[in-house]
Amino acid sequence: MRVLGVDPGLTRCGLGVVDGRPGRASMVAVGVVRTPGDAEPGDRLLYLERELDGWLDRFAPEVVAVERVFADVNVASVMTTAHATAVALLGAARRGIPVVFHTPTEVKAAVTGSGRADKAQVTAMVTRILGLDTPPRPADAADALALAICHAWRGAQAARLAALAEGSLR
Repeated sequence: MRVLGVDPGLTRCGLGVVDGRPGRASMVAVGVVRTPGDAEPGDRLLYLERELDGWLDRFAPEVVAVERVFADVNVASVMTTAHATAVALLGAARRGIPVVFHTPTEVKAAVTGSGRADKAQVTAMVTRILGLDTPPRPADAADALALAICHAWRGAQAARLAALAEGSLR
């Protein structure tokens, strides 16, 4: 299963593509889309859309895994994260690619075994799981890869269980 992980953000949007199945994962690509904070919001969203579209077309993921936005005291930060999430949703929807959401706790638990892991632990485990020589930087890139790994491992299992429950697998 090829998964595009998106750690949404308007200033920095982490992107990571992983080929994986439960217990195995390999990195295809990783990067961060950066937009200048002093640019007009619409221009920033257009730039993010063009970059995400390029990743969707180039890597042809079967699913897009996005970090679920959580409520925070900083409403402005939540709003810009939601805007970036919407860009990813639209790009995937135009291509008929399903989008799934995973909470930060769920992602941390999938890659480290603990939903309370810190960013350094997540980055270390992503590096180890994918057999990378150096940790992905910045943290947004590592988080995007962690999202992709989480879905490749948990999403595939959930889909198989659902299919078994429906009796469609033999």
